[in-house]
Amino acid sequence: MTDDQRTITNPATLHDPTPFGYSHAVSAPGELVFIAGQYASDPETGAPVPGDFAAQVELALANLRHALQGAGLDLEHVVRLGSYVVDHDLDRLAVLGKALHNAFGERLPAQTLSGVAALALPGMLFEIDAVAVRPAS
Repeated sequence: MTDDQRTITNPATLHDPTPFGYSHAVSAPGELVFIAGQYASDPETGAPVPGDFAAQVELALANLRHALQGAGLDLEHVVRLGSYVVDHDLDRLAVLGKALHNAFGERLPAQTLSGVAALALPGMLFEIDAVAVRPAS
């Protein structure tokens, strides 16, 4: 998807969300594609891969890319993220913001981050889902 097909809106009447790794609103023409929650999973068993929070974020983002590629898309097609952080704090927010900037550059999708007590499997510290747009033909 080219930049002229996606509109990012960060109104001056709201705070600048980009330091936190997201945009307030993103719109694009085309078909919506929903990507299930991705986490730091072993590719064979699906078991969570041990690691610190930053390592789990990086692997979850890599898995998000794999899921998108399986649908014929890439990170550039993502318009919305849902992020789930066990034991959320400002340090983890900073790690996530940096990882999202590395992955998406300045074209940050809209995002909702939820701090949670636990995720689906023991050892999971982070999970991310996405909505992407397959460009109109």
